[in-house]
Amino acid sequence: MQKLLSLTRKAISDYGMIKDGDKIAVGLSGGKDSMALLAILAAYKKFAPEKFDLVAINIDLGLNVDQKEVQATMSYCQSIGVEFVVENTQIYDVILEREEKSPCSLCSKMRRGALNGKAKEYGCNKLALGHHADDVLETFFLSLIYEGRISTFMPVSHMDRSNITLIRPFIYVEEKYLSGLARRYELPIIHNPCPQDKNTKREDIKNLIANLDEKYGCKQRMLTALFNPDRNNLWDKVKDMIK
Repeated sequence: MQKLLSLTRKAISDYGMIKDGDKIAVGLSGGKDSMALLAILAAYKKFAPEKFDLVAINIDLGLNVDQKEVQATMSYCQSIGVEFVVENTQIYDVILEREEKSPCSLCSKMRRGALNGKAKEYGCNKLALGHHADDVLETFFLSLIYEGRISTFMPVSHMDRSNITLIRPFIYVEEKYLSGLARRYELPIIHNPCPQDKNTKREDIKNLIANLDEKYGCKQRMLTALFNPDRNNLWDKVKDMIK
């Protein structure tokens, strides 16, 4: 917990993610990453120099989610003093009707739109997502291989249409630490019933990076290349290209 708090606090400080008076919606998919983010932000809130509020928002895509898992998540949110909100949608049905070649991309856009709308409804000015260091690296490879661009997502970005600022406090945290936190503290998980889960281009890239690391031991060096300010990190080099 302390290591995660330290890395999260560094990201918040480095990029000015949280200010006094913020009301932050945590995008709570129910997976280990978003649950860990909620747990860490709730813990950080107790000693943070900034005074801010949290609300956890779950977007129900219209799939057959285990309601016992949802109830367990709600109970956990109550135990840490965070309001838990579920937005029911029919996103999955819409995607099926359109017969999209890239359903994950459309789902992501629709889910983000629903998150933004609910965050605005609850008076939030910021939206926190559980993207971590591995996601940063995977997105870099996805852009390079499939789009021919040197790019990844920003730690902080302002969405003009919704007037909400998107923050990613876990950008310095590797996924393995989140898995450990979820197990140690027995965080409730809402399992993803989507048929595309673990069958995406991102999963292919995750496996590619794992294979490269196994063969060359290069993952940490790749992360250093992206983050190390002494080496002009990726965001400094190509910030005008990143969205």
